[in-house]
Amino acid sequence: MKTRSCAVAGMFYPEDPSHLGQLLEGFFSRTSPGGNSLGIVCPHAGYVYSGQVAAHAFSTIQPDFSGTFVVIGPSHHGYLTSVSAVPWETPLGIVNPDTEFIGALDIEVDEPSHAEEHSVEVQMPFIKYRFPRSRIVPVMMGEQDPAHASAVAEKIVAAQRLTKREIRIVASSDFSHYVPEAQAKDGDLYAIDALIKLDVKEFYRRIREKRVTACGYGPISAMVSACMCMGAQSGRLIRYGTSGDVTGDHRQVVGYAAIAVM
Repeated sequence: MKTRSCAVAGMFYPEDPSHLGQLLEGFFSRTSPGGNSLGIVCPHAGYVYSGQVAAHAFSTIQPDFSGTFVVIGPSHHGYLTSVSAVPWETPLGIVNPDTEFIGALDIEVDEPSHAEEHSVEVQMPFIKYRFPRSRIVPVMMGEQDPAHASAVAEKIVAAQRLTKREIRIVASSDFSHYVPEAQAKDGDLYAIDALIKLDVKEFYRRIREKRVTACGYGPISAMVSACMCMGAQSGRLIRYGTSGDVTGDHRQVVGYAAIAVM
């Protein structure tokens, strides 16, 4: 059977299963699980930098969830929007796709485009570790304009209604990239405030106004829009941090946020 092999194991996260499991166990031991989010924003940097923030995001989903994760990440290599339909390898084992949902999703399957992309991959060990019975729908977004984000959201909602699946949506994104920490916090939190209000139009306006270099603003917007169609009424910032929290270098940082949509 064809699978999507790990592309960034040993770089973004440990390749050794024991080491990876211990690291994830440590991350989740420092969270306070609660809530039942329909969607989350989760960073996708190296685990040493953003893994703890990511665990806070996943901790807002009940650990016994066994449905389908729609994981939306931005394309860092310029590919168009596509979905993967094969099992994904992780050091902790295979994560299987929800082929029925993928079949109902009006998005082209393109496995080569997913082969080297890290934005979706780094979410998979968290899912395999925390929700071992769940399945995945890996979506990579190329175009991230408002119209395209809205279209992706509509396709996800239509597939959910057709398949009757219980789904959770993961928007994979970091926030500001390589700016002074004060600037990162100012712009990121300003944009995040619009997300907490579930105001996608204002989110786009604010990232333009402050020139926030969030790489996955399209996946974030698609996630929020889809969750609103499924009944979400509020958002909540669970944790915000920067790479400077780890490195001690606050001159050029990357921002990370865990956001829950409920």
